[in-house]
Amino acid sequence: MEELKLFDAEYKFMDIIWELEPINSTELTRVCMQRLGWKKSTTYTMIRKLSERGIVQNRNATVTAPVKREQVQKYESEALLEKAFDGSLPAFLAAFLQDKKLSKQEAREIERMIEEAAK
Repeated sequence: MEELKLFDAEYKFMDIIWELEPINSTELTRVCMQRLGWKKSTTYTMIRKLSERGIVQNRNATVTAPVKREQVQKYESEALLEKAFDGSLPAFLAAFLQDKKLSKQEAREIERMIEEAAK
C-alpha cells in the first residue's frame, strides 16, 4: 500500500490545496496564515516535506496536488480497517453503526454501494 498517511496538520494543509489548487505558493502562505495561523516558514517547510513524499508539487511557485483527497481517504480507511478491525468490514460497520440511526436515504445509498461492490 502506497504511503499516503497524513498527520492532522498535513491533512488540514492539504484541504486548503485541494480546495484552491492550482495555487501560487505566496498566496498559499497567506491562506495558511489566515486559516491555520502558520508562519511563512511553516508553510514552505510543509510544501517541501510533502513534495519530497510526492503528495504535492511546487513548480514555478505553483502548488498542485497529484495525490487527490479520495486517494488519501481510501488509504486511511483501509489502514484503519486493517489496524482496528483486523480487515473486517462487517466488524467496522457494526461498531460504527452501534447506537446510530440512519435515514432511509442513507440506508438506500449504503445498500446501493454494497450492491455495486458485490458485482
